[in-house]
Amino acid sequence: WKDQTYIYSAQFSPDNKKLLLHGAPEAFNGIGLNISANQIANSYDTQSFIMDIETKSVDPVTKTFDPTISAQEWYPLDNFIYYRVEEGDRANMYRYSYKTKKFEKLPLKEDVIRSFNIANNASWATYTGTSVSNSSRSYLLNLKTLESTLISDPYAERLSLLNLGEVKDWNFTSSFGDVIEGRFYLPPGFDENKKYPLIVYYYGGTSPTTRIFESTYPLHVYAAQDYVVYTLQPSGTTGYGQEFSARHVNAWGDQTAEEIIEGTKKFIAAHSFVDGTKIGNIGASYGGFMTQYLITKTDIFSASVSHAGISNITSYWGEGYWGYSYSAGASAGSYPWNNPELYVKQSPLFHADKINTPLLLLHGSADTNVPIGESIQMYTALKLLNKPVEFIKVMGENHAIYDYDKRISWNNAIYAWFAKWLKEDSRWWDSMYSNE
Repeated sequence: WKDQTYIYSAQFSPDNKKLLLHGAPEAFNGIGLNISANQIANSYDTQSFIMDIETKSVDPVTKTFDPTISAQEWYPLDNFIYYRVEEGDRANMYRYSYKTKKFEKLPLKEDVIRSFNIANNASWATYTGTSVSNSSRSYLLNLKTLESTLISDPYAERLSLLNLGEVKDWNFTSSFGDVIEGRFYLPPGFDENKKYPLIVYYYGGTSPTTRIFESTYPLHVYAAQDYVVYTLQPSGTTGYGQEFSARHVNAWGDQTAEEIIEGTKKFIAAHSFVDGTKIGNIGASYGGFMTQYLITKTDIFSASVSHAGISNITSYWGEGYWGYSYSAGASAGSYPWNNPELYVKQSPLFHADKINTPLLLLHGSADTNVPIGESIQMYTALKLLNKPVEFIKVMGENHAIYDYDKRISWNNAIYAWFAKWLKEDSRWWDSMYSNE
């Protein structure tokens, strides 16, 4: 084929007569699109296609299949196509029969499947995965009986020493008519008669906040510091079907912010143990943008954290290859010259005067994804406006903080910021950053 810019990988079928293709919904002139008439597809909501090599006909296999395709393999021994997918806040495995056109979900033992490897000449596979309250484990899977056998649980002894709080699912129906899925983490030793401050966390980019145990933003660790932690999957998230994920495109917070605010208010109303006057919010990258955008829209939050957040969509778009390439999906067809309203109206920087919530900005000095100027601009604006803001530059670090010592300090800064504003205890923060 020619001029197909949305195909990311290809592999032959076992009989070498077809190609199994992985790409965006827009591939092959939109044959796999399943969105509303006024929408543009989210190119991160990747799909599967099968092309007949002789006729060049293309079958959009996953057009009506809501999960997002992360990986795929056409296995010759049973002629099934095995898919690892994003499905809500989980990563599951399915297999697809090209003959019957049916998907079958594999009954695996973990919430988030990280890897899936099939034997070359036998009906066996191995997989690794994690769940919301356990670390990585590995299994052997019989592809005929679909029975799993645990091979290794290397962190079991260490986890047995930890006292983790309970995690519960909680969904609500938004004013837009959608069921917005979420979950919440309770502190260890939870007492329903107490009042706990709340921390709200949401997606970065367009991927769901999955049910993983280890995370750059460790929700169990937040809960262990006597917070209730609520995370949700608002409009624009992949893994819920193309129409839902397409709401991310040219939105830059529109509807998504309304759902986060509405969900937070409904969560507080439904849970008497939450102190509705002490709410924090945190996000990174696009989630950092959402933190900044949210506090231009509401004063319900008492403390906010933005790591590597975007404050000015225009400068982000023009500051590097990441800004331009990500905007090709998030702002598809929109540029500063043909849609200035989007670039100004949805940029938190242009509404900095509306921010009243104390804001902590964190950024790696060597960030090649979201350049550090995005935090500098917002910090400068809020300082000029005499608003409560602090800015921590992590020297030499990129989009995420990977140096061990710097990461410990970075995490401690987040914990101390929330303690200062949600618990009215500034001792930790003051010990790290004096007023001088």
